[in-house]
Amino acid sequence: MEFQIIWFILWGLLWAVYFALDGFDFGAGILYPFVAKEETEKKAVIHAIGPVWNGNEVWLITAGGATFAAFPTTYAYMFSYLYTPLLIILFALILRGVAVEFRPKATTETQKKLWDLGIFVGSFIPALLFGVAFGNIFMGLKFDDSGYYGTLFSLLNPYGVIVGLLFLFTFIVHGGLWISLRAPEKLAEKTIIKARRFWYFQTVSAVIFLALTAVFTNLYDNFVKFPLWFLVPALAVFCLFATGFYIFRDRRGKAFISSALFIITLVFSGIIGLYPNLIPSSIDPKYSLTLFNSSSSPYTLKIMTIVVIIFVPIVILYQAWTYKTFMYKITEKDLKEESY
Repeated sequence: MEFQIIWFILWGLLWAVYFALDGFDFGAGILYPFVAKEETEKKAVIHAIGPVWNGNEVWLITAGGATFAAFPTTYAYMFSYLYTPLLIILFALILRGVAVEFRPKATTETQKKLWDLGIFVGSFIPALLFGVAFGNIFMGLKFDDSGYYGTLFSLLNPYGVIVGLLFLFTFIVHGGLWISLRAPEKLAEKTIIKARRFWYFQTVSAVIFLALTAVFTNLYDNFVKFPLWFLVPALAVFCLFATGFYIFRDRRGKAFISSALFIITLVFSGIIGLYPNLIPSSIDPKYSLTLFNSSSSPYTLKIMTIVVIIFVPIVILYQAWTYKTFMYKITEKDLKEESY
């Protein structure tokens, strides 16, 4: 039981870290066609995310792998019930990766425009659909022992869509802050203005999300039982307003950190509300997939814990080195290079 709870927490942590890191890549890709009009500006945005986006996706692989190894039943049902949206997300991520790598090598205007579109679409779709997917998990999927009764379009319900929009606006703000930290000042100023505007949309969608969560989900039940846990969503609200506070005072580094903390605490608020469920059933709670009825054996979880203790610090160290190495203001000299 101890290892099951540990891996439930790790499962949530891995997803939270992934969204906090790859989230600004999504946001930068979504803002890309709207803030980068000149060729040098487009190169600057790609240069800003180029050295780190691939490493950020390591956390997606880790989160997916952890789900498969720690909760194989949940993994199987998730990729069965949510097969279509997850496949769309996968294709979009492939498109984004190819576009980021090949855009600097494009030789004609047509090629450049196609890769520009690929960067935008490959960023927009995952940002939205990850939120829709998690929104539906929070709400509960329509399944029992006979199978799943939903469709791709049934996932696009009001609550799923509002969570999708919350993710989308959050990533746009997050991405705008990242570009403003790394891009030349002219481009940085344009993106920080966009971030300020989208912070309002982010805040409104967060308020609607909190209200609809009480109507469409049971996430608040755990918080009512253990009021101390309200500190986590309270911290999320604080980080959201701290992000706005620092954005409007042009303190971009602190705004970016606040934005990352908002994403982490937001995801953890959902994970706390889900406990002990991984995928709740909206038909009958007895069909829900929980950390107790869908986990691997204690021995497997024990071995996985040892592996995590050894290898996750290594991943953190090399990613920290990557960020330290590439966390500099991009100059014209950097943009003259063929690629990042």
